[in-house]
Amino acid sequence: MTTSAGTKDVSAMKRMHGLRPNALGLPALFAQSLAVISPTMTAVLIIPLAFASAGQGTWLAYAFGTVMLLFVVFCLNQFAKRSAFAGSMYAYTAKGLGPSAGVFSGWTLIWAYFFIAVAGMCGFAVFCAQLLSALGYHGSVHPIVFFAISAVACWVIAYKDIRVSSILTMALEAASVACITALAFVILFKHGFSVDTKQLSLSGVNVRGMGLAVVACIFSLVGFEAATTMGAEAKNPRRNLPRAVIASLLITGAFMVFMAYVEVGGTSNYGAGWASAPLNYLAVAYNVSWFRIPVSIGAMVSFFSLSLSCLNAGSRIMYPMARHGIFSGHLGKAHATNRTPHVAVTVYIAMIFALPAFLMIFTNPLTAFGDAGTLAAFGFLVAYYLITVAAPVYLKKLGELSWRNVVLACIAVLCLLVPTIGSFYPQPPYPVNLFPYVFLGWMAVGAGWLFFVNRRQPGILSDIEADLERAPELMEEDVEVPEVAPQPVMA
Repeated sequence: MTTSAGTKDVSAMKRMHGLRPNALGLPALFAQSLAVISPTMTAVLIIPLAFASAGQGTWLAYAFGTVMLLFVVFCLNQFAKRSAFAGSMYAYTAKGLGPSAGVFSGWTLIWAYFFIAVAGMCGFAVFCAQLLSALGYHGSVHPIVFFAISAVACWVIAYKDIRVSSILTMALEAASVACITALAFVILFKHGFSVDTKQLSLSGVNVRGMGLAVVACIFSLVGFEAATTMGAEAKNPRRNLPRAVIASLLITGAFMVFMAYVEVGGTSNYGAGWASAPLNYLAVAYNVSWFRIPVSIGAMVSFFSLSLSCLNAGSRIMYPMARHGIFSGHLGKAHATNRTPHVAVTVYIAMIFALPAFLMIFTNPLTAFGDAGTLAAFGFLVAYYLITVAAPVYLKKLGELSWRNVVLACIAVLCLLVPTIGSFYPQPPYPVNLFPYVFLGWMAVGAGWLFFVNRRQPGILSDIEADLERAPELMEEDVEVPEVAPQPVMA
């Protein structure tokens, strides 16, 4: 049996536009990771979940989670400071562990960004409803209306220009964080500032509860790697990508520690009614109920920017995988004028909108938000495991491996075991206990698809490896690539 020349047959290729190079500076890259981590999401919805396990030690659980993920960042940045590609986590893992592992990394990240974007849409709907309530409207608006508004706006912005997306993301998240911080200072100083000794002394905190809380905190912090998906569009990527990744984790981690301290201390005398909407609850409790309006607006726009950033990140994982022949070549096209992966953006946002719209038949936006976030976490965990193991292998290939790199990778793997074990034990309630198996089904589909593609295009994995060994011109400049996957020809 013989195959068509495929990537070697120039007559079967078409010239395609690449993404816009040198479009994003450090602030824009930082904004991309910041929006996917979404510190606003943690402040308005997640901290009470961690508090249920850690109690007065919630702030420390967030500190632990930040430090633990730092070890993953150290491994990731071994790649980021040496090379830059579109969809970099996919390319990084492939350079370390081979193209098959790279495809699995991309497959898991497409899952992760998809479900985080779904969670963003659900959060947007929740806070649109809360805003209408705060404004005095108590009628009913179907969540699909809010989903549609978010989806259309995300698509228009992501389709048009990555620079507009990044500027808007940065502005929206900054405004939201500023609003939340202002309320936090009102809470701290409303009755005169005093140190909360119960929190600092970890009153009533036990090790098991702290461990469970750290799992929730780690899941609150995933997404720091999102800046690397913009590797082909970044200015000075080998310098700015590592800085954006580590700064996004440290700054958001510090913000979450601060907000955990404020929310737990601020609600200590007000019972358990704060769990579903802690900041709105605190605004009323501290006689600044008018703050519910800017807080709801801030949360609403933050969840919108979360979906937008995930749309940008996920489409830029699909884009290089399509150009390498893993997906249809149409997904690997960039718009001739906008220089965005417009086909991938359109397909991805359609999928993102469809799922929550369907789920509203069975559930509500708040429940769907929690379920989507839980499902996304599995994708991030697998991608982080892969990049952590890939880092020392990659450094060994370069002849730059040291014992320090091995130790950091081992610590990172041990840290990732905490949320992994926490996802299974203690066993979560139905249907959450089925989610790991749903994710395993997704991975099995990915393995089957890779097997099919490899059978259909013999040599595709070696072609991917060869492309990634070259300088990243394939992703950064106009290059010749096949529009569709080559078909095998029987001899």
